[in-house]
Amino acid sequence: MTDAAPLLQVRDLKTHFTFRAPSTGVLPGPKRILKAVDGVSFDLAEGEVLGIVGESGCGKSTVGRTLTKLEPATSGEARFRGRDILGLSAGAFRPLRREIQMIFQDPFASLNPRLTIEQTLAEPVRIHDLARTREEVRARIADTLVKVGLDPKVMTRYPHEFSGGQRQRIGIARVMIVEPRLVIADEAVSALDVSIQAQVLNLIKDLQRDSGISMLFISHDLGVVRHISDRVAVMYLGRIVETAPKAAIFEKPAHPYTRLLLASIPRIRPGRQPVADLGEPASAASPPSGCAFHPRCPLATDICRSTRPDPVDLGNGRSSACHHAGQLLGEAA
Repeated sequence: MTDAAPLLQVRDLKTHFTFRAPSTGVLPGPKRILKAVDGVSFDLAEGEVLGIVGESGCGKSTVGRTLTKLEPATSGEARFRGRDILGLSAGAFRPLRREIQMIFQDPFASLNPRLTIEQTLAEPVRIHDLARTREEVRARIADTLVKVGLDPKVMTRYPHEFSGGQRQRIGIARVMIVEPRLVIADEAVSALDVSIQAQVLNLIKDLQRDSGISMLFISHDLGVVRHISDRVAVMYLGRIVETAPKAAIFEKPAHPYTRLLLASIPRIRPGRQPVADLGEPASAASPPSGCAFHPRCPLATDICRSTRPDPVDLGNGRSSACHHAGQLLGEAA
């Protein structure tokens, strides 16, 4: 990484949803607010992969969907190449869709079953005016299919003729064919068979390295994040609770929740500690007072129950939103 301005700067991003609680009688239930993303901040450098990890429901996918304007932000700022994209209208954001692309979780639902692979990949090429003739379009498609490990002859086939791993490769081809600068990969391998996950993950890693794109890699799987990321941000109930270079996260976590996630990873070697039980997180619609993690935290004290901790800079590119971060690092020393 360099000292150049980040490609993406996110500050105090909030995405809240209003819903009605279940009715207890004739009248409708009261309105409530689900704070899916509640004050997220981070930077992403050119060519960097930032892994965002956390349990289901922590808000990590909503971060990605908000940055691609698939969900409206409640407040905050997200500057892409210095320009705040959250306040842009759909029309003003449209030219940036080439530069900011998303790999979706479900390779079965993300492809139009009525379109051939050629039609699917030709559409973004034509929308962004990246080729002038049909021959140029087909040549670009063929080249991209080879890059994702598929034979160009598959152009005439339909999505239902492919396996899950092949469909995800086609989804990745649809992203890479427009040569984006930022890719948001939302659980990009979680819907695939375990035997296929490593192949697709290695493909994403190779494409990122060869093209130099920046990437937000969103996953619930710490092992996957460890394989592909340069830095890791850990989310819990809508907030980032720890950010650090990959090695630091796995060797010396500075937040109890990160420790719990690491302890929950299955281990097959004898003599290891048993897998930790994560238990059930609180609801983002009714989070606890103070630190949202305190009901599950073995280090919780009175200040944790009353005061929500802000992220503290711990040096060396890491931060932790924990009142006891210093204690944790001291124990790991």
